[in-house]
Amino acid sequence: MSRRPALLGVVVALVASLLPLAPAVAADPVVVNGCVASVPEPGTATPVQICYSLFKPSSASAGHTVPLIFHSHGWGGSRTKDPAVFKSWLDAGYGVLSFDQRSFGESTGVAHVMNPDFEGRDVVKLVDFVASLDWVTKQRAGDPLIGAIGGSYGGGYQFAGAFTELRDRGRTRFDALAPEITWWDLKQSLAPDEAARTLWLAILYAGGGTHLPPAVGAAFVALVTTGTWPTGQAGRDLDAFFAKNGPAWHVAHGRRLDIPVLFGQGISDNLFNLNQGLENFQQALTPRARSRSIFLGYNGGHTLPSVLPPGFVTPGDPCSVALGSASFGALEQRFMDLQLLGEHSGLTGFGGYHLATADGRCLSQRSLEPNKQYRLGQVVTSANVGLPINIEVAKGPITVAGVPALRAKVSSLLPDAGAFFALSVGSTVLDAKIVQNNTMPLRETRVVRGARRSVDLPGIAVDVPAGKSLFLTVSPVADMFAGQNGRVPNALKLDHLTLTVHEAR
Repeated sequence: MSRRPALLGVVVALVASLLPLAPAVAADPVVVNGCVASVPEPGTATPVQICYSLFKPSSASAGHTVPLIFHSHGWGGSRTKDPAVFKSWLDAGYGVLSFDQRSFGESTGVAHVMNPDFEGRDVVKLVDFVASLDWVTKQRAGDPLIGAIGGSYGGGYQFAGAFTELRDRGRTRFDALAPEITWWDLKQSLAPDEAARTLWLAILYAGGGTHLPPAVGAAFVALVTTGTWPTGQAGRDLDAFFAKNGPAWHVAHGRRLDIPVLFGQGISDNLFNLNQGLENFQQALTPRARSRSIFLGYNGGHTLPSVLPPGFVTPGDPCSVALGSASFGALEQRFMDLQLLGEHSGLTGFGGYHLATADGRCLSQRSLEPNKQYRLGQVVTSANVGLPINIEVAKGPITVAGVPALRAKVSSLLPDAGAFFALSVGSTVLDAKIVQNNTMPLRETRVVRGARRSVDLPGIAVDVPAGKSLFLTVSPVADMFAGQNGRVPNALKLDHLTLTVHEAR
């Protein structure tokens, strides 16, 4: 018998052993689409279907379990079905479940906008489903190892689900959250001081208004078209509808989450502003959870330019970079790696605030408590057709961060008076622009005489350089609140006006 084939085989094996190995190619994830039965709509007995796409990484099995990340969409959207969107999570060994929220995508029912009795319980049903999967890691029977991501409405479900479990079960099965650009108090966000953010409300109604209950949809239209909170039954409908729809309601009932949270909030977001995110960080968590959490503010989110009064901002996210990540998405995966897998990557910044300034640098602070007060005397606002007034507060260099606050005794000559307030920066009163495109309102529906009032201004982070000054801008109009400037020309008088701020050291 010839020995050539055997010799050839030896040579081939030897050559193969000397060649570099080709990198292993991960198998495609297994994708399963389905629905779970959830709470029926009021007055019906038919379960609402909440539909999902479940992505199982190729490495996962009953013998090799993995944690799972929940994901959902913004208002008017639908779930993500393409596994390529979650490639970094799947490659890292996480399962992912993306779902259509009630009334959106393929899910049935009506949108109750994160009511714990509806959307909250929808999330709980999904957690129950995930707990039944043999390839998802369990910490105990029925308790899967899970985190959550998503922004805006997709941030709202995270709080709705976690707080609903806390209310109904005494604890939540979520192990970590990463909500972006979401709210603390929905009514306060949409209509602070019952002054409607009409520009944004019109956009939101166009994107999903038909998904609301009919009576609420009609009241919502009245809110958009009149610019004021409806009175009578329409107003009661809206008050009742929004009452439970945010962390503020749960905290008012003594509940706080005891899990780590990575907050991403848009400082130039003029729908869910920085104030909303700071309330969540400061109020919705236990002190222990807050010490394990990170608050990050970037210049982005629900952003529209402020033309009247004119504003300024440099878009971007310098603080994710400052914390060692290329983006917020990369930061949230590092955060989940630590919280769910125990993998340490040198992530720091826990328990503190990391805020993008208006000019685009990252400012980190351990506290945002007010530490400086300015007495501004008396201010009389221009009437509804007038121009903004800019009052000099301090000369640069100075850095201000957090939520400034005004205190004053307010008087009006006629009912339905109002004004909009913000801090601004400029060389003179003529070129001052409001910081990060945000204003907050003060409305007086009745005639008042020396009424004590306080106004939280928009949360900001700003460096005022030498040669420029910090101003208080008082404007009779603001484009985010179109229609809020009263029916007839009307001014407010503010006596003993003081401004408190946090000056960064």
